[in-house]
Amino acid sequence: MRHLIPALALLAAPVLAEEITADTIAALPPVDVVFLGELHDNPWHHETQAAAVAALKPAAVVFEMLTADKAAAITPDLVADPQALEQTLDWANSGWPDFSMYYPIFQAAGGAKIYGAQVPRNAVHAAIMGGDVVAAFGDGADQFGLTTSLAPDEQATREDAQFAAHCDALPRDMLPGMVLGQRLRDATMAREITRALDDTGGPVVVITGNGHARTDWGAPRLLSGAITQRSIAQFESAPDQPQPFDLWIITPEATREDPCLAFQKD
Repeated sequence: MRHLIPALALLAAPVLAEEITADTIAALPPVDVVFLGELHDNPWHHETQAAAVAALKPAAVVFEMLTADKAAAITPDLVADPQALEQTLDWANSGWPDFSMYYPIFQAAGGAKIYGAQVPRNAVHAAIMGGDVVAAFGDGADQFGLTTSLAPDEQATREDAQFAAHCDALPRDMLPGMVLGQRLRDATMAREITRALDDTGGPVVVITGNGHARTDWGAPRLLSGAITQRSIAQFESAPDQPQPFDLWIITPEATREDPCLAFQKD
């Protein structure tokens, strides 16, 4: 069922992006789609997501980490068997962090229908190398923004963000393709969220990295204005500037090696 937020609820809800605690998510006014962002390797972020899914009881959960084919293979019996689910999803070869961090989210989903928003690697690679993303996406490319060029300022900002995210180590001529690959991922996520909402009536919870949950250029921007939504990011320290989310949560910091080491040559 699509949610229309009453005026009083809007007045009670946060007007500007601000910090909340994880235990308040379920008490927020209902919306059609809730984005639960994450840093992929932070276990506290997945704990927050699992608790929120259990409390919200969505009709559908969309995972960035699954292709549509992988999601379609999930059954209640598989969810009850973590080893079988991990094997069916070929998680060990997926490139995502340890399955033990994500499995509680599947458990918490209960009878919710599972959808996958991951773009196959070959399609992302083709986009980065200058392939035809409109043809790769198929029907609906215009609906989800892929037939429209970005404004020059946004294109430049997004290329700079990709450069910084890859430790200032990428050749500059690769950056337009990296942005295009990100746009393909966002469009695919928006399409699957829309499909999940149409199939089930919602609400829909989206498990994704913070980047795809951005309200300025992520998947939320590509959804129909008739869909009510909320984007919740998770950080490891308080941001010092305005953030492109509705709300955020601060958690402990995960233990990790410096990701930029991977870009350093011997």
